Amino acid sequence: MSRRLRVAVLAGGRSSEHEISLASARSVLESLDPERYDVVAVAIGRDGRWELGSGGGSVAETLPVPAENAPAALGAVDVVLPILHGPYGEDGTVQGLLELADVAYIGAGVAGSALCMDKDRFERVLRESGIPVARSVTLRSGDEPENPFGYPVFVKPARLGSSVGITKAHNDTELRIGVELAFVHDEKILVEEFLDGTEVEVGVLGNRHPIASLPGEIVPLGHEWYDYSSKYDEGGMKLVVPPDGLSEETIARVQEVAVDAFRLTECEGMARVDCFVVDGDVVVNELNTIPGFTSTSVYAKLFEASGVPYEALLQRLIELAVERHERRSKLRY
Repeated sequence: MSRRLRVAVLAGGRSSEHEISLASARSVLESLDPERYDVVAVAIGRDGRWELGSGGGSVAETLPVPAENAPAALGAVDVVLPILHGPYGEDGTVQGLLELADVAYIGAGVAGSALCMDKDRFERVLRESGIPVARSVTLRSGDEPENPFGYPVFVKPARLGSSVGITKAHNDTELRIGVELAFVHDEKILVEEFLDGTEVEVGVLGNRHPIASLPGEIVPLGHEWYDYSSKYDEGGMKLVVPPDGLSEETIARVQEVAVDAFRLTECEGMARVDCFVVDGDVVVNELNTIPGFTSTSVYAKLFEASGVPYEALLQRLIELAVERHERRSKLRY
């Protein structure tokens, strides 16, 4: 029997998506085959402190430092699954730490993670490369509200996820309130045009030769738009895979654009690409390098509908992490 791979699942984190991360990690831990993987859980508190192991209470300030009574330092594992959402996990910070520790890990690297986390930079890169994105205005602390697009319009923190701090403004008063709210969460924010189209999401899986899942249409239930409650409340949304009303040609185009965005931003492993289809044109909204990862999350559902069940998806992601680490280990610095 071959040696079991030692896998560390990183969960929690400092961002407002802490609880979502823990839910994703619980699902992953329950689904990893114990005959194939020796799994250790690593919890990161809202205060940024690391607890290695599954309940010993030992704490390490940084990743490479062993904690007393912990099973191992994180650097002793074969693969790390950073199931972290938002800042201090999905933005390149943890990825840089893993690179320094020379550990294989799932998902985008430092540059791809940082780029996709910053909606301002992300949109600029895609726009300059010919991939359609929404028009937007970037504001920084101290700037006056600005909206050249008419109403409604979205106001977003530039570097946050799960629709936290986002407002759909219908007039000048709501715009000003939305700007104030967004600046609570980030020093850089976006005022972005409203796209009146079909909201679809597509999963991407792979390293240098990524594949796209079938896209799914997001239908908020009881909400004007796909806000935090729609995403995480029971019955807050319906996912239709494949989307009703989209031709096979448009579905293929969504998949093509998703893969192009994935490659352009130097992502690897996994990502969920969120798009709008507006009058037949595919417009990219954002790219999530660490999407929600429970067995009922959109990313998993999309690949389930595409013939890749949850356990097989996890196995493939671990293989991709090992493959990239081995490939990059041959580079000379």
